[in-house]
Amino acid sequence: MRSLIKKLGYTMLLQLFAAAALAGVQVTDVRVASNNEYTRVVFDLDGPVDHSLFTLSKPERVVIDVKEASMRRNISSGELAKARVLNQLRSAARNGGDLRLVLDTNQRVRPKSFMLKPSDSVNHHRLVIDLYESDIGKTRQPVKTLPKNDDLRDVIVAIDAGHGGKDPGAVGHGGLLEKDVVLSIANKLKRHINQQKGMKAVMIRDGDYFIPLRKRIVKARQHQADMFISIHADAFPDKRASGSSVYALSINGASSEAAKWLAKRENAADLLGGVSLGDKDDLVASVLMDLSQKAAIQSSLEVGDQILGQLGRVKKLHKRKVQQAGFLVLKSPDIPSILVETAFITNPSEAKKLRDQNGQDRMARAIVRGVRYYFSKKAPPGTWLAEQNRRERGERVAALQ
Repeated sequence: MRSLIKKLGYTMLLQLFAAAALAGVQVTDVRVASNNEYTRVVFDLDGPVDHSLFTLSKPERVVIDVKEASMRRNISSGELAKARVLNQLRSAARNGGDLRLVLDTNQRVRPKSFMLKPSDSVNHHRLVIDLYESDIGKTRQPVKTLPKNDDLRDVIVAIDAGHGGKDPGAVGHGGLLEKDVVLSIANKLKRHINQQKGMKAVMIRDGDYFIPLRKRIVKARQHQADMFISIHADAFPDKRASGSSVYALSINGASSEAAKWLAKRENAADLLGGVSLGDKDDLVASVLMDLSQKAAIQSSLEVGDQILGQLGRVKKLHKRKVQQAGFLVLKSPDIPSILVETAFITNPSEAKKLRDQNGQDRMARAIVRGVRYYFSKKAPPGTWLAEQNRRERGERVAALQ
């Protein structure tokens, strides 16, 4: 009998350990605060988590899915009293071990999310959700809403035609100027992007004039671009050099830029996708910058890989993998940015194709296909493409059931 009790006790102990393991990370507390820019919801966690976020309308709500997590306690309505845009916070288990958090809002919002690791002053992980009111910053955000759904916006692609004005760029075979060729390709790229439902192109320069490199980043940020594409034509003393290349920012280039951003963060009111660094201590600001830059570089490599693959279908590639370098125009800390070397302007054969309108159009179409494929997987929350992707995934799942 004693051995049976002992055995049962051991079994129950194993079950308790198993239950604890299945519980995963717990949300231990929730804090809410509002200011003139946004409402911030901070979920305290007893461990790191993976999460995804999207918005839904009618009624307005922000949905956060947290992998392998659970809620320790319910949230009282009093804790949301000071939240300007929040009506209610709901939570529910899903998929047998995940957690769904729903923020019911009283208006359309633009959510941003990020994770914070434990620090010297805070000994737990945090998931931070910032809810920006939809009417904030309308004067600086040229967002085109879709005609059939005012709640969803287009993804914005900033197109940067390299060089311009007093800077002609490379001079190719027959006196062909890089600044003229890339502007022509950029205009075709703009036209094809604007033909895609849910996408909008903005030009960094739309004529033959000079713009300093750092000003190009500033203009992309003013447009609140979701992607930055800089168009160039390569050059080399050996006229036999040929093919297309795509570049993303290098880690070293990102690190050097981070120091510049952090040094002037007091004046950076809208630095990392809406998260100001002016009120953050050095450690938090550095962590936020590092997370944002790493995410931007990873996204840049992904879209660059898609564009390179599409370019390879219409012309020869000079490099078959996305290259990384410290190009200044790629240094925005929160916008996926790539530089496309369309062809070698110093190669007589390629210069002929660069001069040809049909050749330019084929390159522009290839770039658009790569961009479109990337956004079909990773469109930003609150965009028509993100909602379309969500619905298509739901339809595919329903078809399998």
